[in-house]
Amino acid sequence: QVQLVESGGGLVRDGGSLRLSCAASNNVFSINAMQWYRQAPGKQRELVAEITRSSTTDYASSVKGRFTISRDNAKNTGYLQMNSLKPEDTAVYFCNADVSYYSGSRIFTADAWGQGTQVTVSS
Repeated sequence: QVQLVESGGGLVRDGGSLRLSCAASNNVFSINAMQWYRQAPGKQRELVAEITRSSTTDYASSVKGRFTISRDNAKNTGYLQMNSLKPEDTAVYFCNADVSYYSGSRIFTADAWGQGTQVTVSS
């Protein structure tokens, strides 16, 4: 099995910053595209940002200019730097990635999700 583990969420005031991390389990040897999603209470999950293996990025219009997605391929870790946070950014944030991983002597691919990390922005 493969795991993605998010960290870095928390409570911050309007205008504050947080940096989320998404680390892949040790059996992952390659991550292709990676995305960050968020889901607010009573709302559908929405795509926030995405990054290709070659670090081409794209953002939802609601976060463009405030959020930055990045990755460290050597560490199989992705990041989401969130600046100028607003109360409407409050949500559970999830990372999602297309990964290749070892299981025994075989290589598999998977669409992996993290468990989510809560981000709360107070006004």
